Parts: sequence; structure tokens; C-alpha cells
Amino acid sequence: MEQSILNILHQVAHGEKTPEQALDHLKLAPYQQLASGLCLDTNRGLRTGQGEVVFAPGKNDTQLQEATAKLADHGQPVLVTRLTQEQGLNLAQAFPQGKLCSQAGLFCLGQDLDLDPPWPSQAQVLIVTAGASDLPVALEALGTGLFFDLDIGLISDVGVAGLHRLTPHLAALQKARLLIVVAGMEGALPSVLGGMLGKPIIAVPTSVGYGVSMHGLTALAGMLSSCAPGIAVVNIDNGFGAAAMADKLLL
Repeated sequence: MEQSILNILHQVAHGEKTPEQALDHLKLAPYQQLASGLCLDTNRGLRTGQGEVVFAPGKNDTQLQEATAKLADHGQPVLVTRLTQEQGLNLAQAFPQGKLCSQAGLFCLGQDLDLDPPWPSQAQVLIVTAGASDLPVALEALGTGLFFDLDIGLISDVGVAGLHRLTPHLAALQKARLLIVVAGMEGALPSVLGGMLGKPIIAVPTSVGYGVSMHGLTALAGMLSSCAPGIAVVNIDNGFGAAAMADKLLL
């Protein structure tokens, strides 16, 4: 958004656009009402440092495609989250130049988003998953972090059922500035890492687990009840929120 406004000001300075034309364009900066019923916050990136991201649930294909197109028209990359397989395929067909990451439920336009393994295992921000079943949430966090230009990596499947699997990664975890720890079941991994490492941790409970895991409520309660200091917890399955917070903490 900032670059878009600078482009308009340069056009006025070079006589390519009149001040009145620039004013007409900038009147749309706070928001843009779309015919499909959406109201895009096109000025969010300038205000908060993070542009609007499209949340797919509850939106039809017309709304998703219009939001994607209009945000791109404003000169900013577009990230769409929580897509179903069908929604993602329809967006990919409408915008073949974009990138669909089905397992993460993400679609990105205007920025390279490569979530294919192998993932970096050393970075300023490291995502750690307890199990491979937690990967969809972890990949949502990874894709969001890449969208926000974070130096971010992913270490998968090193939970408490086999803690020795953490050993090869301890040096990298100690060098990272911040950890995003993703776990379902009893949600113990953030407490383990919080007791081993002096790094701030954003804990992400997932809805992975049997019966009394209660779709992530047990992991959420366990993480909120952790005796290890320095752990903050986001909502169940909220990989996007964890990466967005990491980005703001490291600005």
C-alpha cells in the first residue's frame, strides 16, 4: 500500500496524473466496498505493517476471487487462508500465476510461497511440531511467515512420545530468536521447550487427538497451564495468528 501511494505521488510530480485524479484514487485508500458484499481494508498495511489477509470460510468463490483481484489491483501481494480443496482449486484456476498450498489451506498471489519440503531447519523463527498430524497448522504458520518476509523454518514430528528426536535440532533452536510450537493431544511440547531453551515461545494448540482431547481444548488448557515461563498461547489451530504475532514481535 505504501508503494502504491508513492507511485501516485510520483505520477502527480511528473504530470502523469492531476492532483484531482490522485485525490479520487486516494479516497479509496481507507477501504473499498465490493459488489459482492465485501469491504476491503486496503489501507491496513500502511496503518499496521500487515496488509489485509482474506479469510476464506463463509465466502463464496465470487467473493474470494473479487477480493483477491482487488487487493492485487492495489499493488499488494494477496494471501487467502483456510481454503477448502474446492475453493483453492477454483482460485488457482482463476489466478494461474498464483500459488496454491493445499495442505496449508493457503493461496498466494504476487509473492513466491514455496512450502514444499525439505523446509529450512535453521532460521530466526523456527516452527516445531509435536507430530506430523500437526503439519497443516504448522504449514499455515510457515506460509504466513514467508508471506510476511520472515526468516522462518520448520522442524517436524519431534513430540514428547520420542523426545530424543529433538537432540539434533537443539543448536538451531538455541540460535533462533523465537519459536512457534505446534502440538495437539495433551499439548506438552511448548512446556518441554520452555524448560530447555531461553527463547520466547508462541504455542499453538491443534485439534489433533482422541476423545478427551476435545478438538484441541485439552492442548489449549495444558499450554495455558504451563509451569514454564515465557510461553504465550494463540487459539486452536491458529497457525496464521502465531506467525502474524511473530512478525510483529520481530519488527
